[in-house]
Amino acid sequence: MRRSLRVLVSGGTVAVLLVGGIAAPVPAGAAAGAGVPAGLRAAVEQQVADGYPGVVAYARVGDRNGRVSAGVADLATGAPARPDDRFRIASNTKAFVATVLLQLVGEGRLSLDDSVQRWLPGVVRGNGNDGSRITVRQLLNHTSGIWDPTGERDFWAPWLDRDDRGYVYPPRRVVADAMAHRPDFPPGSSWHYSNTNYLLIGMIIESVTGKPAPAEVRHRLIDRLGLRDTSFPVTDPEIHGRHLHGYDLAHRDLTTFSPSYDWTAGAMISTVADLARFHRALFGGRLLRPEQQRELLTVVPDSGYGLGVQRMALPCGSGPVDVWTTDGGGPGFTSLAATTVDGARQVVLATNVFDIDRDVRGLPPVPPSQGPLAALRAVLCD
Repeated sequence: MRRSLRVLVSGGTVAVLLVGGIAAPVPAGAAAGAGVPAGLRAAVEQQVADGYPGVVAYARVGDRNGRVSAGVADLATGAPARPDDRFRIASNTKAFVATVLLQLVGEGRLSLDDSVQRWLPGVVRGNGNDGSRITVRQLLNHTSGIWDPTGERDFWAPWLDRDDRGYVYPPRRVVADAMAHRPDFPPGSSWHYSNTNYLLIGMIIESVTGKPAPAEVRHRLIDRLGLRDTSFPVTDPEIHGRHLHGYDLAHRDLTTFSPSYDWTAGAMISTVADLARFHRALFGGRLLRPEQQRELLTVVPDSGYGLGVQRMALPCGSGPVDVWTTDGGGPGFTSLAATTVDGARQVVLATNVFDIDRDVRGLPPVPPSQGPLAALRAVLCD
C-alpha cells in the first residue's frame, strides 16, 4: 500500500510509548542466528523506546545471517515480538508482482511496450485517461500518470469510520474510481507513485495467463522459493499463525483489516526471513532472464524507481552505499527490505505501527526515531 521509506528512515524527536497513561513494558529482545551485526539490536531497541510497539529484523553479511526482535507483538497481552512473526508487507508486494510480469515477458507472452488497451480493452478510459497511450512499463515504473484513490481520506471510511474491518473493496472498483478522476500528468512525462498501476498489472497478469494473479505469484515465487510463511490473501481480513498485531498511533488494533483494496499492489503477508530469501533470489538474478533483470533495475531518472524496486544511496561514514530496496506501509504495519548492489549485505526491518488516517492527511504515520536509519547503517555500511 502506501510507501514507507520516507517515514521509516526519517529523524525527529524521541517519543515515549504510553498505553493507558502507563509506559508499556519493553520485553528483552529475541535473537536467532549468529549473524546479527553489532548495533542492530541497539537500533531496534531504540525504535521501541521511541514509540514503536514491536520491531523484528533480519540481517545478512556475506554468508552470516541472523534475526532479532524487540518490544511486543500484542499490546493487549504483552506477548513479545519474535523474529519469525508474520506481518502485512504492504507495497513490498509490488516487487513480487513485477517479477511475475517480467517472467511472462521473458516467456514471450507480452511486451513491456504493449499498451494497456491491448490487454485490458476499455478499462483505462474517460476523463483524460487513455489506455492506448499507456504502456505496461509505465504502469510498472509509475510513469503512467494514473490517479491513486487510496491517497484520499474518504477511501478509508468503511474501515476507519464504520469499523467494518471485513469490508471488501474490489480492485476493479478501485480502478473505476481512478478513472473517474483526471490523470496526474500525461503518460511518460513525469513520475508519481500510484497503487492503481499495480492493480492494473494484476489484471494484465490475469489477462495473459487466464489464471488469478495471486495464484501466479504463489506458483512462480512463493512455492518455488519455499516461502512457507508467506501468503497472498484476497479478502480474508485475518493474519493466520503467529504474527505481530498492527496499530495506529493511538494504539487502535488494526490487525484485522481486509486486504481486498490492495490486492496486487500490497496484500501479501510474510516474515523478515522470507522477504530476505525473496530479495536474495531476485537481486541475485535467479528469478529473471538477463534482459528482464536489466529492465527490473533500470530506474526512472530523479526517482530511483525501477520496476517494482527502488535504488537509493545510504549515507555511511565512508561514503554512500548504493542499495536496492522495497518497502511498504499500510494500516498497522511498516516494513523495509534493502540489499546492497553487490548483494553482499541485506537487512529487512518490520514494525507493527502505521497510522493510515494520519498518512492520508499528510501527517507522520509512525513515531519519529533515528532507530530505522541506525539499523540500516549497522548492517549495510562497512
